[in-house]
Amino acid sequence: MLERLELEAFLTLAEELHFGRTAKRLHVTTGRISQTIRKLERRVGGPLFERSSRKVTLTTLGEHLRDDLRPAYDQIAAGLALAITTTRGVRVKGVVRVGFSGPWCGNLVVKAADLFRVRYPDSVVEIQEIQLVDPLGRMRAGEVDLQLTEFPIDEPDVVQGPLMFAEPRGLLVPADHPFAGKESVSVEDLADTTLVTIVSELVPCYWMDYYFPRTTPSGRPITQGPATRFWPEVLVHVSMGVGVSTVALRAKDFHSRPGLAFVALRDAPPIDYGFLWPRTGLSPVASAWLDIVHEIATPIR
Repeated sequence: MLERLELEAFLTLAEELHFGRTAKRLHVTTGRISQTIRKLERRVGGPLFERSSRKVTLTTLGEHLRDDLRPAYDQIAAGLALAITTTRGVRVKGVVRVGFSGPWCGNLVVKAADLFRVRYPDSVVEIQEIQLVDPLGRMRAGEVDLQLTEFPIDEPDVVQGPLMFAEPRGLLVPADHPFAGKESVSVEDLADTTLVTIVSELVPCYWMDYYFPRTTPSGRPITQGPATRFWPEVLVHVSMGVGVSTVALRAKDFHSRPGLAFVALRDAPPIDYGFLWPRTGLSPVASAWLDIVHEIATPIR
C-alpha cells in the first residue's frame, strides 16, 4: 500500500513537473518531496521521473503509474467530499461560468471543474478563455461569474481575490537573437530591444505598464514595437525577428516552436495569478466552485 504522502507527492509532481511547486502545494519542504519520490521509486523498482537542472519529466513507467492512480485517487476524494456535504445538508445546484487567461490557468480550471462535476452532479460548469485585449469585458457583461487571470487588477467594481500561484517571468526572443543563448537577462537589457506589445483601450494602463514597461528601472527607454491584439500575432512578430516580448516563463511548455527561444528575466517580479469576481458578490454555486479550487491549489499566503 502507498502511504498518503507518497501518493499525493507523486500525483502532484506528475502534474506540476516541478519539485518546488509540488512542495508548496503539499506544505512540505522540497527535500521531503525528493526523499518521498526516491523512496517510491525504490518500491516500484524503477525511475518515475527524469530530472535535470532545467526540467522534470515523467518516464514511461511514471506515466503508466499516473494513469493508473489518478482516477482512483480522484474518485476517493470526490466520494469523501460528497459524504461531507451530504452530512452537512449542503446541496448546490446551478451554473457557474468560469473564465481563464493562459493555458496554465486553464489547466487548473479544468481540473477543478472535473472534481466539481463529480461532487455537485446537479450543477454545470461552463469554461471560456479570456482574451488579454479585453480582460474584464465578459465579467462586466455578466458572461462569466469569476475568472483566473493575471494580477494586478485594481477596479472599483471588481474583487481581486487571493493569489493562487506565481510564475517566473521570461522573455520571448527570436531563436537567433543574442539573448537566446543566455541563461538569463536583466530587465535593464530591455533597453537594447524592441518590445512587441498588445494594444487595446480596454486594458488598464497600470496593467500595461506592469507587463510592457516603457523604461527600465534605471530610466532607460524601451523601444515599443508592433502593438498586437492576439497572442498568435506576438509569436509571429517575434519569430520573424521584429522584436521580443515579456511572458510567463512557463509559456515555453505550451508555445515552443522553431524560430523562438525563451530566456529568464532574472530580476523581474513574478507574474501573479488569482481569481477575480464582481463586487456584487458570488452566487452559492460559484462560491462552492471556488472552494474546490482552493482545495486542490492552496493559495499563496
